[in-house]
Amino acid sequence: MRDRARLWPTAHPVALDAGLAAAVLAIILGNMFIGPHAERYDTSVTDIVLSVVACAALLLRRRSPLGVLVFTGAVTVVYLLTASGDSRGPVAGAVIVALYSASARTDRATTFRIGLASCLVLTAVAMLFGARPWYSAENIALFAWSGMAAAAGEATRSRRAYIVAVEERAERAERTREEEAKRRVAEERMRIARELHDVVAHHIALVNVQAGVAAHVMDTRPDQAKQALAHVREASRSALDELRATVGLLRQSGDPAAPMEPAPGLGVLDQLVEGFRRAGLPVDIDEDGAGTLPATVDLTAYRLIQESLTNVHKHAGRGARAEVRIARAAGALEVTVVDRGGRPDATVPAPAAPGGGHGLIGMRERAAALGGTCEAGPCPDGGFRVHARLPLAVTA
Repeated sequence: MRDRARLWPTAHPVALDAGLAAAVLAIILGNMFIGPHAERYDTSVTDIVLSVVACAALLLRRRSPLGVLVFTGAVTVVYLLTASGDSRGPVAGAVIVALYSASARTDRATTFRIGLASCLVLTAVAMLFGARPWYSAENIALFAWSGMAAAAGEATRSRRAYIVAVEERAERAERTREEEAKRRVAEERMRIARELHDVVAHHIALVNVQAGVAAHVMDTRPDQAKQALAHVREASRSALDELRATVGLLRQSGDPAAPMEPAPGLGVLDQLVEGFRRAGLPVDIDEDGAGTLPATVDLTAYRLIQESLTNVHKHAGRGARAEVRIARAAGALEVTVVDRGGRPDATVPAPAAPGGGHGLIGMRERAAALGGTCEAGPCPDGGFRVHARLPLAVTA
């Protein structure tokens, strides 16, 4: 009910203006006939007509505020010039309301000009043709009421402008927060997708190859098949552990605690390489003073090497070798993985053709997220080369 009453003036502006005009007319006529100084007024029909006309003009104060001000001002001047009696002034109530409305709907410079002009013109006419002496309280009151009407209108306009500005800033801030939230969600989704791709692609590739080897030699070389199945079991367990750690980051506060492991880095690179060596891919490591690295750089370097070696293992043939070089250079960490190529092995089933091709894209995105670069392409003498440069001064 309270909200409806507050919104009613906005929804019915004509009714509000009609009520205001009627109230002003009632105050003017009341002062003429029953006011404390009614005996000083010699009210005529002309005075009443001028009062009604001036108040009726207030119905248009929203549509043409300056026009209504000029019109009511002219009517007031005519009243001051033609009214009889010792005191003249009640009709000025209409021009005071019109001055307030014009000030509330124009800019500050216009308010100053029309306010000053109205005060001077009305006061001058009142002092020359109104109540005597010229410095009477009624003449001074007309000047004061005109000035206050202009000031009140300017204050109202400033408050409306301030409220509009605050609402615009709040709306803009809300849009900015929503856009920032969407951007962060998209970035987090891409990061998680890269993490899951790296974890799954690496370990499942090893499982696929070792399972193929086990199936191929099960009847003829059961010992080798048993060893391959042991590698499958170890790779699958590692995949589950890393998936559990990655998915655990998605839990909300208050969810049941999940086993959490630190993110992998170059500190466990030997374990990663050993897994590939057991799977039949010789890997040479040349590490030149990597030292302590920022966590994001450490994880990204590890994932780039993991994805690169996984691609070598999946796509290179028998006899392929991989070389991994890690070095600091000019404020950056350079990681290079070179595939020396190979030839197909007829005793081992070829892996299925890769689908999607998101590995190289993910590596480039990881490097770009840190402000670095990642280049990948075939070597002139055969094989494949991945080279990444990761700045050590990572900005959030």
